[in-house]
Amino acid sequence: MKNTITFDEISDWRQFESLVAAYFHLLKDEENNIVEVEVRPSGIGNDAGRDILVIFRVTDSIFPFDRKWVVQCKFKERSVSKSDINDVNIPSLIHQYGADGYLLVCKGNVSSKVTEMFEGLNDQCRFKYRYEIWQGEQFRARLLLKYSLIKQFFPEHDEFLELKNRSQQS
Repeated sequence: MKNTITFDEISDWRQFESLVAAYFHLLKDEENNIVEVEVRPSGIGNDAGRDILVIFRVTDSIFPFDRKWVVQCKFKERSVSKSDINDVNIPSLIHQYGADGYLLVCKGNVSSKVTEMFEGLNDQCRFKYRYEIWQGEQFRARLLLKYSLIKQFFPEHDEFLELKNRSQQS
């Protein structure tokens, strides 16, 4: 039983990718004008830098349009380094999928070199692609707002919440 969610309950990279995909499935939200979310996992085998393709159907109240993100998940105990993503030409990958950006979602942190690389890509991109990183704590904070994911992927924390609720009702 845990009083907070930790990625210790996620057993491997496949489950981590499933968690990330499940998070995006829950983002359909009329308040933010997201009317549809399509999540396409890459499948088994070499993904060449794309674990998930997320397509948001968004409306500006006049006409719906798509926003696509190539998502790469890194389930590493140590900080993700440039060598972990060096074999991927990220701008070409975005172009290949007709995407608007690239999101790196990590279990832990990234090295300063990865942060610098993403800052450089954002500063120098002529095509207005976006390059974003969600480090472990940032992603965990987003998950805390999605109770159905806590119940599904973090059963030890869910058990803690259940006991806490029962004791408060007594």
